[in-house]
Amino acid sequence: MNEFINFYLIPGLVLGSIYALGAIGITMTFGILRFANFAHGETMTLGVYITWSLVQFTDIHPLLLLPVSMVLTVGCVLLIDRGFYKPLRNSPTIILVIASFGLMLMVRSVVQFFWGVQLKTVLPGIQMPIIWLDYFRLSPKHIYIIGGALILMYAVHYLLTYTKIGKAMRAMSDSPELARLTGIDTEKVVRTTWIVGAILACAAGVFLAVDTQVDTMMGFNLLLPMFAAAILGGVGKPYGAMAGGLIIGIAEEISTYPWLGDLWQFNPGYKQAIAFFIMIIMLLWRPTGLFRGKSF
Repeated sequence: MNEFINFYLIPGLVLGSIYALGAIGITMTFGILRFANFAHGETMTLGVYITWSLVQFTDIHPLLLLPVSMVLTVGCVLLIDRGFYKPLRNSPTIILVIASFGLMLMVRSVVQFFWGVQLKTVLPGIQMPIIWLDYFRLSPKHIYIIGGALILMYAVHYLLTYTKIGKAMRAMSDSPELARLTGIDTEKVVRTTWIVGAILACAAGVFLAVDTQVDTMMGFNLLLPMFAAAILGGVGKPYGAMAGGLIIGIAEEISTYPWLGDLWQFNPGYKQAIAFFIMIIMLLWRPTGLFRGKSF
């Protein structure tokens, strides 16, 4: 049990927290802007490389630089929205989806041009785990990641529940036409959606970089599991994205645990297959997801 908790369950919580933050942005974009944003993963990558550059200039811990990285990432995303998405706002959904796919390739190419394709790290050195109660072995970076993710998830909950703009976002997600008729500034809601999505994507990317390394393909590699998390929780439901991300992250990690001995151990190379197996079962059983979101 000690091995299961320290080497499977806790890493699953860390990965699930990262998935959850990314999936919230995806599900909010779909719920309010009505299209699947394939460039969301590259927003994560962009935020990571901005953070890496700030670390090189200042030699400050990347998590302390995260607020600055968030602001810069938000600025880039708002420029992208103004230049590429806003002119297509009233276009058919498929055009926006194809545009997001093109932007995914463009942003990745820009990142590779300016920063190169070599692997990098934002947190050099090996951190010794904290031993708690002579049983739990907690890495400091895992504590920071889970704690930071919980804070950001609560911030999203507070925004959607107690603020005027959050209530407007929920109203527009339910019915854009009715939201306009009631006098809601839909463009302000759209900007807020991009801002929240960029902040969470930047945080998710930096958390992943702190836990592993910096790679130009890191956002793309997380894109499909994040979509699976959004679908599992219910498309357009931020709380569902949180739950879906945690479920898929934990399921991926504990699937490699030797439940019936080493002979039956699942190959770690196939972990992501678990995410899509869960997603397919959910689509067959309840297409609207755990929190009854929008169906495709």
